[in-house]
Amino acid sequence: MDQNFQTSFIPKKPMVEERSTTPRSISIFTIISIFILFTVTLATGGFYLYQVSLSKNINQKENDLLLAKNRFEPSKITELQVLDKRLRASSEILSKHMAVTPIFQALSAITMKTVRFTKFSYSLATDKTAKIIVQMSGLAVGYRSIALQSDLFAKNKNLINPVFSNLTLDDKGNVLFDLEFSVDPGFVNYKQTLQTTI
Repeated sequence: MDQNFQTSFIPKKPMVEERSTTPRSISIFTIISIFILFTVTLATGGFYLYQVSLSKNINQKENDLLLAKNRFEPSKITELQVLDKRLRASSEILSKHMAVTPIFQALSAITMKTVRFTKFSYSLATDKTAKIIVQMSGLAVGYRSIALQSDLFAKNKNLINPVFSNLTLDDKGNVLFDLEFSVDPGFVNYKQTLQTTI
């Protein structure tokens, strides 16, 4: 028999394996995944709170708008809208309205005593300039009066391109003539006329 043989039933090695108390190392991927999980959780919570806040804000604004709308009288609002449309229409009409009064005032200022006008008509030019074309007929004491009158027309900047034509003598020796000139639309604009007279 072997003498090294032991007959003792008490184990020399512990039955349960002892674990070491030193901490295990954590990998970088674990740290990144925990950080991403934490960030996503925070972002989701933030978005949820933001959505709840927006929903409350929208509901509050709707209530405020409904209260403000109820404070006004709907019939008064409709009446004011109709008035606004009328004012805009009248303003548009006024801006396009022509007053021939300035033409008569200019003619009164430059017409000589030896010249008399017998006919007057005006029309809008067919081109894009929108000038007003004035056609007149008249009677003058002599050719000299027409020449002087032509000079006075040329000096007036509002009466553009005056042309005397169809000069004929009547049985009393007076000169009959036709006159045509154009006027800038700004000169006969009713709105501008009102502003200058006020």
